[in-house]
Amino acid sequence: MEGSEKNINNIFRIEGVVQHYDWGGKSFIPNLLSETNSNNISYAEYWLGAHAKAPSMVKVQQENIPLDIFLNQNPTENLGLSVVKNFGKLPYLFKVLDVHKMLSIQVHPTIEAAKKGYELENKKGIPLTANNRNYKDKNHKPEIMVALSDFWLLHGFLEREKLIKNLQEIKEFHFLLATFLAKGYLGLYKKVMEFTQEEVNNVLSPLLERISVKFLKNELEKSSPAYWAAKSSEHKKSTNIDKGIFSIFFFNILQLSKGEAIFQDAGVPHAYLEGKNMELMANSDNVLRGGLTSKHIDVEELLKNTIFEETIPTILYGNKDKSNGELVYQTKAKDFELSKIELLATSIHTSISNSVEILIAIKGSATITENENTLFLEEGQSILIKPTTAYTIQTNSWVEMYKARVPE
Repeated sequence: MEGSEKNINNIFRIEGVVQHYDWGGKSFIPNLLSETNSNNISYAEYWLGAHAKAPSMVKVQQENIPLDIFLNQNPTENLGLSVVKNFGKLPYLFKVLDVHKMLSIQVHPTIEAAKKGYELENKKGIPLTANNRNYKDKNHKPEIMVALSDFWLLHGFLEREKLIKNLQEIKEFHFLLATFLAKGYLGLYKKVMEFTQEEVNNVLSPLLERISVKFLKNELEKSSPAYWAAKSSEHKKSTNIDKGIFSIFFFNILQLSKGEAIFQDAGVPHAYLEGKNMELMANSDNVLRGGLTSKHIDVEELLKNTIFEETIPTILYGNKDKSNGELVYQTKAKDFELSKIELLATSIHTSISNSVEILIAIKGSATITENENTLFLEEGQSILIKPTTAYTIQTNSWVEMYKARVPE
């Protein structure tokens, strides 16, 4: 096996980088990667890509090379001509996430806004590592996620009638109804985001006291905003209440089942609440935060980049490629395309890569064959496939894999 692997010139093993953010779980990702978590630390994300912050390592014979350097050694051969022409580098970042605690409410800018904001902050002399820096690069960050378990998230503003219902039924929010009827989504959101901390506390304290009693008695459903509002403030010692709690009552609360996906474009406010997922995004670190966080919130910039309209969520179930059984989650994004490959011992997956591809085995194991050469992939392991490579995937039992590529 080892001898044959050395001869594969177009398929390489790669190893990603774990991000130990405090919201992550402590077992799913270490189990996936066959790592022991003896220090009981959080494993939040596993990155596969060439992001400067944490590039994956490519195994070339006996050497490990950072993926960004590997791709730059021969961009046309390693990325593909169209990718070099349109992006100049690997345009996507592939991740496995384990969301144990809620993430911050986020909005991502358009590419035009990112370029403008990046240059402006450079002119102001704000360091890239500064806490108050909004734009870390000049790129947009559309993203798609597919659930690996039951997954809960906030996604866009509620439909008008549903939001009115929330404002009417929650007595602490009655006074906000007139603002929404007169000034719409922007007026309502702007009002609460510009509240002083004292105003936030005055409105939310009685609400949290009331719903926390029900939360502790397990009387709230996860589909209820009260559940997540109470959970967000659980174990918080600070008397300053997070204004992001308003958004939990203003946004759609979605539950995705395993295999279901959702696309989040620029301007759509969202927050991951709980669960495991695969995530594929444009290669960017630009995040404008709207609460449920201790990090910097630039309300003015947030308002400029948010889409203020009702969002009717579109759940993606994937389209089956009849030629090889691959389930493709298609979106409008030109930077990336996510797909799922699930095989039994009786099936063979045949493909030709049109761009650089990254695959990870989430469950089971498989054999990847290029010409007469083979490479064995176990659960949690990943490979990079060069463009225009013909390959097949087989398994002795069963395998579930996810693939990132650039669409044609």
